[in-house]
Amino acid sequence: MKAPWTSIWAWAHTHQGRKILRFTSVSGISTAVSFLVLNIVYGFRIIPSEIYATLFGNVVATVPSYWLNRSWTWGKRGKSHFRSEIIPFWSMSLLGISFSLIGANLVGAFIHSHHWDAKHHGHHIFATVLLSGTNVLSFAIFWLMKLYVFNRIFHVNELAIVDAHLIAEEQGTPPL
Repeated sequence: MKAPWTSIWAWAHTHQGRKILRFTSVSGISTAVSFLVLNIVYGFRIIPSEIYATLFGNVVATVPSYWLNRSWTWGKRGKSHFRSEIIPFWSMSLLGISFSLIGANLVGAFIHSHHWDAKHHGHHIFATVLLSGTNVLSFAIFWLMKLYVFNRIFHVNELAIVDAHLIAEEQGTPPL
């Protein structure tokens, strides 16, 4: 009987497995960028509004997300296509950001109702943690949907054809 990790390892070396792992990695990177920027601009009160800090952090994180997903996850090179790549990517990203803004609005209302928006440092730290956690949760909810949509946007070849080439390459035989 095969150990479960051998099946996972084999899947991770397929075209689909690599693509999903790369998409997951890019999502992790963009979430970390968003988290870092949001914590800096809101935590240090550079942008004191929960809404604007969330918007700024997420827009900043979307730029490397587009570039990394396009080039690394889906292997696209050359000029981006405005209608078939940029508009759908930013539309999905703005949908995710909008969902995050709803969460930021709820967190802001909660913070203000408890008067944690005052100058007390401990309250602001908790408010920052709450806002950042809500932002991460919002992106987790959209992650699977974005995977599906972005896979369709940047679709290059049929997976069966690509897998056949990868298998042939790994076995050292010419592709069919």
